[in-house]
Amino acid sequence: MKALGRWLMLVGSLRLAAVWFGFFDIWALRLAVFSNANMTDVHGRTFGVWTLLTCTLCFLCAFNLENKPLYIATLLSFIYALGHFLTEYLIYHTMAVANLTTVGFFAGTSIIWMLLQWEAHMSPPTASKKD
Repeated sequence: MKALGRWLMLVGSLRLAAVWFGFFDIWALRLAVFSNANMTDVHGRTFGVWTLLTCTLCFLCAFNLENKPLYIATLLSFIYALGHFLTEYLIYHTMAVANLTTVGFFAGTSIIWMLLQWEAHMSPPTASKKD
């Protein structure tokens, strides 16, 4: 497995913890991610499902880096997540800067790495000669 694939597996595994908090420990999610938000159980489960979807994308992409639509969907999931959390911090003031830094590290690293590896994974496969 390539290094980017291992990174995506790590990020996907870390996202599983957020899925757990979203479904079963809403107060831990509130403290760990959304510092000033009045979160309900419905908000937590919605966050859990959204995070489960992005976790699944990470795992699928890690094993299929040459699948262009899957690669793009995974890359966009990081961009959307970072945009969402930046909005929560800058506009709605529901996140502490420390929480945003953690999200920014994982999403930002993933975005940059996937963009840097774009050509390596998006180039068409070379046709092998048949005798």
